[in-house]
Amino acid sequence: MAEKLLIRALQGGKSTKIVTLNGKKMTKMPSVLGNLPGLKTLRLQNNLIPYVCPEISALTQLTALNLGNNLLEEVPEEMKYLTSLKTLHLFGNRIHRFASGACDGLQNLILLNLNNNQLTWIPQEVSRLRSLTYLSVNHNQLASIPRELCFLKNLSELQLNYNQLVCIPEEIKFLKKLQKLLLVRNNIESLPEGLCDLLNLKILDIAGNVIQIFPPGFQNLKLREFYCEGNPLFLKKPVHAVKQEDIWSLQEITSRFIMNQLAEKNHFLTRAIEWYPQVRSMISQGRKCAICGRSFLTIWLECVEFFPPSKNWKISRNLQLVPLRILICSYKCFDQRGPNLFGIAQV
Repeated sequence: MAEKLLIRALQGGKSTKIVTLNGKKMTKMPSVLGNLPGLKTLRLQNNLIPYVCPEISALTQLTALNLGNNLLEEVPEEMKYLTSLKTLHLFGNRIHRFASGACDGLQNLILLNLNNNQLTWIPQEVSRLRSLTYLSVNHNQLASIPRELCFLKNLSELQLNYNQLVCIPEEIKFLKKLQKLLLVRNNIESLPEGLCDLLNLKILDIAGNVIQIFPPGFQNLKLREFYCEGNPLFLKKPVHAVKQEDIWSLQEITSRFIMNQLAEKNHFLTRAIEWYPQVRSMISQGRKCAICGRSFLTIWLECVEFFPPSKNWKISRNLQLVPLRILICSYKCFDQRGPNLFGIAQV
């Protein structure tokens, strides 16, 4: 059957625009496809193809290529010749690397689907996909994503579900057109502050991570859907301490600065403090805020405030059973880099 379809396509010559050879148990890509320079769409999913034939480089008018569910082990170098390509499906293969130069000619690529592969990294060259609007790399083994990915200024949808990510680069703030961000089932502990600059973000799914707190400005996002179930979020309202005074003593300001600098392993202070046993004794009595982890000595300012999220947010179903509030840690420290961290609390 595959041979008959190929013969029919070849008879059409330059006028052949679409070739579909799905599920034909093909073990190699037909090299005769190079004789169809006018081809626009090529579908070869659900076969047993381990590599791309060199002749595909002649298909410079190809706009859609589907090689999903095959046996490819890399994003092939031949892709760089497909300068008209707009959609590329490589899901369900064994891809664990990008061939050198694979991204070079894909200036018009809009959609890239790499779901269900074995990728552990994405090359910096991904930044060359200037027109990329939809990127899906679900069910891989990514431990990180390159900051260069955040320079894809046209990216509207980014799916990174079911990987091994532990963090998202601060440069995500440059994805100004991003509307949908899916990070389900990773190992992410916190989100970068730059996320809050994404004013066009409408859907955020961080379910199944290890996030407890959220960055400053999180409550100002213009989300329509927000999913966060399966994270160790704050479920109880922390106890409020009494605000002793509005103006801190010089002792409190100095102590906080020293304690926080020591926590950051400031070698100068570490050495200097050895000469002042009274100071060492004093700061040894310091305590830490249960929310942000910063140190204080004697004056405990109320550390948390609660804000309701926007009524326009569609919240995870299991969080709609109780009132939802955004938790802000308002701890103030002499160190101006103090965290001002956010969390979600059910109260």
